[in-house]
Amino acid sequence: MILKGSQRAGSRQLAKHLINGEQNEHVTIHQIRGFIADTVTGALNEAYALSRETQCKQFMFSLSLNPPQNKIMPVELFENTLKRVEKKLGLENQPRIIVFHEKHGRRHAHCVWSRINIEEMKAINLPHTKLKLIDISKQLYLENGWQLPKGFINKSYKNPLNYTRAEWQQAVRTNQSPKVIKATFQECWAASNNKDSFFASLNERGYFVACGDRRGYVAIDIFGEIYSITRQIGVKKKELENYIGKAENLPSVDQVKESISNQLSNVLKKLLNEQNKDYQKKLAPLLNSKKEMTQQHRIDRVSQKAYP
Repeated sequence: MILKGSQRAGSRQLAKHLINGEQNEHVTIHQIRGFIADTVTGALNEAYALSRETQCKQFMFSLSLNPPQNKIMPVELFENTLKRVEKKLGLENQPRIIVFHEKHGRRHAHCVWSRINIEEMKAINLPHTKLKLIDISKQLYLENGWQLPKGFINKSYKNPLNYTRAEWQQAVRTNQSPKVIKATFQECWAASNNKDSFFASLNERGYFVACGDRRGYVAIDIFGEIYSITRQIGVKKKELENYIGKAENLPSVDQVKESISNQLSNVLKKLLNEQNKDYQKKLAPLLNSKKEMTQQHRIDRVSQKAYP
């Protein structure tokens, strides 16, 4: 589900939005935790009063939880997601409010925490919240088999055959971790809706599908490494077969390796030509200097011969 959060003030306006029954068909106050008040307005006013004892202006962290379209999520999934958010952001055991809104049969949720640590009487620091929420959101999409929004596809996992020379040099200096590789496969799987789109997503990131000797469905990268697709995306062979067809209809490992080798040769030739052009460009001033020095040396030698 999409998670959007922000630090904010304005307890009255937020309370009014949370309990608004005009824009939502159903409003359910699911939980008020850690406050003396037992109403949304009272709890948020309490959070504001507490913040007055500190220098914090944006004393609340407000989060919206929106499941994918046409998906009806159980309450437990919202609650488990909030646990993960609290742990990731450091908001565990902070006073909070959870409100469910329902419109046209679709449920989404809001959660508001007080940022004020009562024991220390200062606001909890919340760095990089956007990145952390995106990370949790992507995990939820992958775990539940939902199709990833296009904005979640990591564009950095591109096909090395399309690298620029600078990207090639960077790739030589770095190694992809197993976690990154698995995430790449899982994102391709989650974002695809048929065999062709799955294969295309893998190709865009430098992996090419083949029929393996023992593992059935495999993918090969440009370095010749072979990966079990079922293991990387976490599905059984039968499910994968129903999705992309029988493995024996795919090209063999040797055929795919030969195809990659041909593509790689062309890419390396192109990169080598670019590198040679750079060298020639840098070498030109040096050659000109050498030519000028040689001519000057010849003049000096003639002059020396003229005087015994």
